Amino acid sequence: MLRPIRTLIPILALLAAFSTPQISSSQEDKQSSPASAINDEEGTKWIPLLQSDSLEGWQSTNFGGEGDVEVEDGVLKMSSGQPLTGISFKGKDFPKENFEMRWSARRTDGSDFFSGVTFPVGDQFATFVCGGWGGGLVGLSSINGNDASENQTAKFMSFKNKQWYAFRVQVNATHVSAWIDDEEVFKVDREGTKFSLRAEVLKSRPLGYCAFQSKIEAKEWSYRVLR
Repeated sequence: MLRPIRTLIPILALLAAFSTPQISSSQEDKQSSPASAINDEEGTKWIPLLQSDSLEGWQSTNFGGEGDVEVEDGVLKMSSGQPLTGISFKGKDFPKENFEMRWSARRTDGSDFFSGVTFPVGDQFATFVCGGWGGGLVGLSSINGNDASENQTAKFMSFKNKQWYAFRVQVNATHVSAWIDDEEVFKVDREGTKFSLRAEVLKSRPLGYCAFQSKIEAKEWSYRVLR
């Protein structure tokens, strides 16, 4: 897969991958708004990011060499790209601060990252990457110019093809945090930290999902504003 420009971490250490202003408008415009909100047990409003049977509000990201994308019964399905396939948000209703996202995803074929979610961090952006460098690298790209294989968030985990995993990412006033199956995988202090994207995923802004040479499925992608 894509290699960092700088010296790579030894392969035995890690097998990587990479990573608006308050974007606000009325959700009355279906062309630019997610689906209707659902309430969790505590009454917090979670807003679905995908329609049940269409890519309304999204577009296939023009990476060049991208595979097919579709939504069927609420499940985002993406075929393998050469190297990337993804979707990017066309809407206006997404926060840049104090929000949380959750989704489930699985790699049905392939051996590289199957969940690369790009999102705003204030006026900057980052990508939460899961399954890079041969299938196991997890991290946030980029931090102070260092991508997910080179910064303090780098972690190696085992992911099985065709198995669903639950993901969550949170951006609050002080930290960017992420969990996989309720295990916290990183918590990055925002103070003094510059967040940025690898050039290959700039087209995923302000919000996007991509995968590297992998056939994937993702579902139950939603977000809420934190109070």
